[in-house]
Amino acid sequence: MHVPDGFIDAPVSAVTGVVAAGAVAVSLRGARRELDERTAPLAGLVAAFIFAVQMLNFPVAAGTSGHLLGGALAAILVGPYTGVLCVSVVLLMQGVLFADGGLTALGVNITDMALVTTVVAYAIFRTIVKLAPQRRRTVTVASFVAALVSVPAAAVAFTAIYALGGTADVAIGKVFAAMVGVHVLIGIGEAAITALTVGAVVAVRPDLVYGARGVTARPLEIRDSPLAPAAPGAVARAGAPAAEPSTATSETPGASEAPASETPVTSEAPACETSGTREPVATRETAAVPQRSARRVWFAGLAAALLCAGVVSFYASASPDGLEKVAHDKGIDAKEEDHAAKDSPLADYGVKDISDARLSGGLAGVIGVGATLVVGSGVFIVVRRRRATTESGRG
Repeated sequence: MHVPDGFIDAPVSAVTGVVAAGAVAVSLRGARRELDERTAPLAGLVAAFIFAVQMLNFPVAAGTSGHLLGGALAAILVGPYTGVLCVSVVLLMQGVLFADGGLTALGVNITDMALVTTVVAYAIFRTIVKLAPQRRRTVTVASFVAALVSVPAAAVAFTAIYALGGTADVAIGKVFAAMVGVHVLIGIGEAAITALTVGAVVAVRPDLVYGARGVTARPLEIRDSPLAPAAPGAVARAGAPAAEPSTATSETPGASEAPASETPVTSEAPACETSGTREPVATRETAAVPQRSARRVWFAGLAAALLCAGVVSFYASASPDGLEKVAHDKGIDAKEEDHAAKDSPLADYGVKDISDARLSGGLAGVIGVGATLVVGSGVFIVVRRRRATTESGRG
């Protein structure tokens, strides 16, 4: 759904540019709360992965293809603010290096593909997670639904932008029907990719999925005696022995237990005595859980991105995507302009002067993954450091 130059007039393009700049500025501030030492490098990887998967156009109807937008995937994996930044970095790299998406339409594309998809998808995702049972499967199902709805939502947003500043005289009703119709089908592919990716990460490292925090954590149960029922508000500790003392340490696979004197787990409020049995009124978990390295997940994700961009992309559908097809059929592209970067060495996802299509496209994809990873990781690491600087200044 990359909007080229010439589809939207200059005034509306300027307004969407302001909206996009504001969204990026707000997201930079919001991302400080979402990023930590582990998730900052992972956010750069998410941007690179989205770039790679967007190269994999899949057929959705006769003569039409679709590709991942990525807003839902990014928001669920690394948070909504960071998600907006991830997709914005991807769109910037595509527009500057690959002549994909107009430079004057960059504000339109960020507003439509980064802001709208992320906000809509994450709102739906959080609603489902709050209302549905707190299980890992819920995260995957919510990811599917959120991604499914986000794509036609972006189509509606494009139609609204076109109604305000479209350069061709085309009936808005026809644009709306065609855009929403084809992008509902594309949304199914988006939903499948998003659910499979989120489900795969949740299966191995749920702690790295922003949207799964508080849903997939294993709770603890703290009992005052082996025969007494759990205290109100306390939850179960899986695999606890029959006689468990009233204090415990949080368990992490492969982690050694800290001395009880150094890591208190509970603090008890005054107890009430009933028939000689002392029942705790409330308990509180305060044990710190050692962080596990995300290195394996990072390398696995990078390998998947390079495989998609460098190899699988050669087999992607060559049919025009949803917007291109609608634009051609309805005449929206009547005043399309040449891209300012049309002579780029990587224009149209191929390396200039390399005649072998497989090698040219694969190498361009690998370069794109690398460039997006470097730029994205740089942005997120800087944002993370600014958060650390701010926190140390307050201290």
